[in-house]
Amino acid sequence: MKVGVYFCNCGSNVSDKIDAETVKVCTLQKDKSVHFKTIDFMCSEEGKQVFENDLRDNNINRVVNAACSPREHEGTFMQAMSRAGLNPYLMQMVNIREQVAWVTEDREKATQKASRYINAALNRVALHTPLHKKEIDISTDVLVIGAGPAGLKTALTIAEAGRKVVLVEKLPVIGGMPVRFEELFPKMECGPCLLEPLMADVLHGKFAENIELLTLTEVIGIVGSYGNFSVKLRIRPRYVDPHKCVGCAECIAPCPESAKNEFNCNLNERKAVDFPFAGALPNSVFIDDQVCLRWKNQDCHICKDACPVEDAFIYDEKERIVERNVGAILIAIGSQLYDCTLIPNLGYGKLQDVLTSEEFERIVAANGPTSGQLITSTRAVPESIAIIHCVGSLDKDHCEYCSGVCCQEAFKFNQLLEHKFPGKKVHHFYKELSVPGKEEFELYRKAQRNPESKFIRYKEISDLSIASQDGQKSISYSDADSKKGTIFADMVVLCPAIIPGKDSKVLSKLLEVGLDKFGFFEELHGRTDSTQSKMKGIYIAGTCQSPMEIQKAMNQGMAVAGYMLSGLVQGRKLEISPVTASVIDERCSGCKTCVLVCPYKAISFDGVKGKSHVNDILCHGCGTCVAACPSGAIIGNHFTNEQIMAEIEEILI
Repeated sequence: MKVGVYFCNCGSNVSDKIDAETVKVCTLQKDKSVHFKTIDFMCSEEGKQVFENDLRDNNINRVVNAACSPREHEGTFMQAMSRAGLNPYLMQMVNIREQVAWVTEDREKATQKASRYINAALNRVALHTPLHKKEIDISTDVLVIGAGPAGLKTALTIAEAGRKVVLVEKLPVIGGMPVRFEELFPKMECGPCLLEPLMADVLHGKFAENIELLTLTEVIGIVGSYGNFSVKLRIRPRYVDPHKCVGCAECIAPCPESAKNEFNCNLNERKAVDFPFAGALPNSVFIDDQVCLRWKNQDCHICKDACPVEDAFIYDEKERIVERNVGAILIAIGSQLYDCTLIPNLGYGKLQDVLTSEEFERIVAANGPTSGQLITSTRAVPESIAIIHCVGSLDKDHCEYCSGVCCQEAFKFNQLLEHKFPGKKVHHFYKELSVPGKEEFELYRKAQRNPESKFIRYKEISDLSIASQDGQKSISYSDADSKKGTIFADMVVLCPAIIPGKDSKVLSKLLEVGLDKFGFFEELHGRTDSTQSKMKGIYIAGTCQSPMEIQKAMNQGMAVAGYMLSGLVQGRKLEISPVTASVIDERCSGCKTCVLVCPYKAISFDGVKGKSHVNDILCHGCGTCVAACPSGAIIGNHFTNEQIMAEIEEILI
């Protein structure tokens, strides 16, 4: 075995603090057979060529590279070794730049320290064994769960690249929450108008043939891993063929049964056969079998008789279970609002005309329950409105975080009221104000300048109390300066915190994707990898990852599309790093400790053999299972106990 030590001066970054000649002497004192070479800039094109040629000319078969951080150039040097005909895993890097030269002022001490590190690496690299990357075939199709802004953007981007997309939405309508909003901050653009081109392209655009849209569909099972997921889907019947239905609405009026319309926050009713709301896409009605008389043992077919299109109704349509094979999955299921009934002093759920921001959005929407008329429960036009910010937000008893978009939504309401219903008095109760961005501040500025708008700051939500008095709502408060007061309003709008959606826990368990302490899907890294989950091949985007507005949600969707398109390429095999954990069956006692501690869900338990098994595709080689195994049955390839101990022993001598 011939070991080569390659010392990179890195210009003056290393050479100013570490004497290469002294290091060479110390290295040769340990092992005279070591080949030692100094290179000025090893990562440069010239330096890499010198490195490669020297490996060949001197028949080196183990390498110690004393240079910078492995994160910086380990891959660079491994590629050079491969070109020279060596297995790249027969190398050990020593970080003498960041860990020695940059942090040790004394030149003599820095030189001694670098020598010890290099000698430790010599001990370790002698125990390295050749490792080889594996390759597997992959599916380039993808699954997108959730047809809101993030999901739609991702699906269309993937489809435009010629890939196949399965787009799953559990509701009968696509577009997510923003399609129900009349106007969107910061520019007061029409929500449905903004998203309609995107939805139209998904439904019947140039690349729509690459998108399989499945509404009323939920994920119920998944097996496999990145590149090869097999997903089981449950499709609930619509009882209407969306390809035949022309959206004429002739069937709706004759329908004898009605129920609360959840798409309008239960503020009005819809028929058993109906659209979720006017303008919903796909432009097709659906039958609610919980309301329709046919599912109450009555032979009602009024809707079918009224329909001008033959065979548009499918009364005998059954629930279906289908399977799809995909290479990657996006979770984009959105979020929900905090339950305001958990803050009883605000009167929500007990007092009339105390509304959430979502309910207010629907009231002022032209396709909402009042056709856009701003009216109270008594059908009167309100003259004064109180808007309460931070409902549940920044509160240790409710939600500790700031949702970020609530203030902008409140100022949007202020602008909407001023524009559509001028002269209304508006009181803003706020804890903190959040208006980041280059355009968002404008709505805040307009609200401040509006003479009909007043701002009152409070400390805690418990400082507010809403009651009904003489047909109005009285809001008693203690402001930030502890001054007490009361104002009266005809309507109160609460801006609740954004919290994880109802399906987050179910999907988290099903897909084995972790949730953070707040219940949102946990990202790989909050700043550098916010769209990757810790499960390889499963991505997250939109408000299921964190509260955010449409721009960021769509940007995240585009980022996910980039990951999918670059990772799943037709004809390319998936390359798997060999730096993973592996189980020695003879030692495994079947305690399942490794299964519990693995942060990437890469370890499963074979009940038949009674042994654990590591999925190489999912394993990141972090070593958590190696450290936790009580019987030493798991080996960390390239980081064995023997290799690590050999390195430590030299340092401690």
